Amino acid sequence: MKKLCCPLFLFVLAFPVLAQDKTEWRDVTEWGVEGRGWADQERKRWFDRFPAKAEGKVTQAVWNLSRHSAGMMVRFKTDATTIRAKWKLLSARLGMPHMPPSGVSGLDLYARDAKGQWRWAAATKPNKQDMQATLLSGIAPGMREYALYLPLYNGTESLEIGVPAGAKFEALSPRKAKPLVFYGTSITHGACASRPGLAHPAILGRRLDMPVINIGFSGNGRMHKEVGELMAEVDAACYVIDCLPNLNPAAVTERCVPLVKQLRKARPNTPIVLVEDRRFTNSWILPAKSKFHDDNQAALRKAYGELQAAGVKKLHYLAGDLLLGEDTEGATDGSHPNDLGFLRQADAFEPVLRQALGLN
Repeated sequence: MKKLCCPLFLFVLAFPVLAQDKTEWRDVTEWGVEGRGWADQERKRWFDRFPAKAEGKVTQAVWNLSRHSAGMMVRFKTDATTIRAKWKLLSARLGMPHMPPSGVSGLDLYARDAKGQWRWAAATKPNKQDMQATLLSGIAPGMREYALYLPLYNGTESLEIGVPAGAKFEALSPRKAKPLVFYGTSITHGACASRPGLAHPAILGRRLDMPVINIGFSGNGRMHKEVGELMAEVDAACYVIDCLPNLNPAAVTERCVPLVKQLRKARPNTPIVLVEDRRFTNSWILPAKSKFHDDNQAALRKAYGELQAAGVKKLHYLAGDLLLGEDTEGATDGSHPNDLGFLRQADAFEPVLRQALGLN
């Protein structure tokens, strides 16, 4: 009898622990993610940035890059003391030589504090395509709002959030407010943030408490009219055009004015911000590079002047020389911002966006 009692007693003691450790998983597609524009249109894959109709209209390179989940973010509330995630990635390329897997393929968790401010909470270290991880455990008690950012330079095939059985969980649908739409290059796309929440569109979304759509395309932010057609379908709070790093002066002259007029015709009252290219952080010692920036910026200023002369209203301009700071420490490779550079970019963008949005 004693031999039977001891295992039974241990089982009874262990059972509550097992029950407490059970995780309930929730598929984020059931309530939606922010940053997924054209949400009511057919898609090839649920987490693609562009709708299916874009394939064959935009360039193949843009289409391929649009399959990355850059800028997407899911919101929820929970009182769970542990938060887990399962996500499957499109590509086996988890990182890049100048950007870690945590930014390329990772998730990034923020939470609102008692004052309602967004604070960083947890990041991930992906090491395979099919990932499962505990984002955070030992969380202080209480119901709070979370925002989970999706991978920047990889596609997301699926994403589930897990909390212990019995924990309260409230899915927060994407906000109905008009989004900020950022059209740009690899920098807008998120290179080379160490984690998704540190790309400047994400930082600005938190600071302004607004949804964001990120249509940055590495090496392919070229002011294409086909992208302009898609942008015009989005009833945006503001369009940000930040394509100069992928253009030369002739292309700026050829494409900038038509793109702005295209957007203005479709959306007469939506603010538009034109952004100069940042300077390479080593351009101070490379005269040819410095001249390229001078010429590119001059071409954009000229286009801006032409648009103003043509009577285009609600058009704003952001100079590029100080986007990464003055101390040459704001980039990984001279071109792409590091985390410091992205914070500096956000600092430069914020007052211009506040003015454009009438928030000052």
